[in-house]
Amino acid sequence: MYLSIGGDMAVRDRTLIGIFDLDNTTCSRDTRAFLTAAEQGGQVVDVSGALPKSFLLTEEFGMDRVYLTQFNAGILEKRMEQKENTIHV
Repeated sequence: MYLSIGGDMAVRDRTLIGIFDLDNTTCSRDTRAFLTAAEQGGQVVDVSGALPKSFLLTEEFGMDRVYLTQFNAGILEKRMEQKENTIHV
């Protein structure tokens, strides 16, 4: 299954490691360092089209990728839950 993350982009749900709220997580020095290193390493994909509200961390084919999206983390988590409920019904 795929999760739509905006900007005509979708990620495979099985590659998803985590969904993180930018306002809450960037308070941490470690998270800021991680995002800076990911950006310098060319691993960041900005699909927000505006000010990003959350980021997703994925791993596929041995490569980490960070997607910046305009949706808040709660919306993306609800989308994942809806997909899981649809599959198991």
